Amino acid sequence: MSDNTLVNDMATGAADDTSASQAQATKTYTQEEVDNMMARMKGSLQKKLLKPYEDLGDPEELRSIKSEWEKKQQEQQIKRGEFEKTLQELAAKKDAEIQKRDSVIKEYKVNTPLLSAAAKYRAVNAEQVKALLAQNVRLNSEGEVEVTDTKGAVRYNDAGEPLGVDDLVREFLDSNPHFVSAAPATTNTKSNTAFGGSGAVDLSSLDLRKAEHRKIYAEAKKSGKLKA
Repeated sequence: MSDNTLVNDMATGAADDTSASQAQATKTYTQEEVDNMMARMKGSLQKKLLKPYEDLGDPEELRSIKSEWEKKQQEQQIKRGEFEKTLQELAAKKDAEIQKRDSVIKEYKVNTPLLSAAAKYRAVNAEQVKALLAQNVRLNSEGEVEVTDTKGAVRYNDAGEPLGVDDLVREFLDSNPHFVSAAPATTNTKSNTAFGGSGAVDLSSLDLRKAEHRKIYAEAKKSGKLKA
């Protein structure tokens, strides 16, 4: 073996020994050690990030305060919803009472006068006349009766005074004579039908401006004995 060959073999062996030593020197970490390192790193980063907010207090305490605030906000919203519901119910009840009141007022200030005038001027069917003319009679904001035209404007008579229900009915029957009964009811007929007779009640014999006649009208209508 030559000297060069020996030298080369010795160099190769030394290199192999160095690689083995380096491999042995490489550190191998367990899972626990890795977890500990990650925990330390997380703690360090968390501390660094939260440092500017240290004056605000503990993060967990802040989360708790925020959660309580959100809970109270939700409770207040629920209470407000119930309050609004109560207001809506009260408003609906008030509207119903107003409608009922207006209905009663309309009955005595519009419907009853229409029926009374139709009977006074001997309408063949007073209920029909009332139905035809009711759309032209209304109550204003002060509860007073107004007679209107087809466009909703208040009508006035030749004297410049508001037209009354009685005038409206008379005008209608004068213009439509086929709605008028050919013969007026006699005194005997009124006595028998409107004041205790057992048969049908003739509407034309009643004066609905009188309380007792309105009572007869209501009872006759309820029992089906009303004769138009």
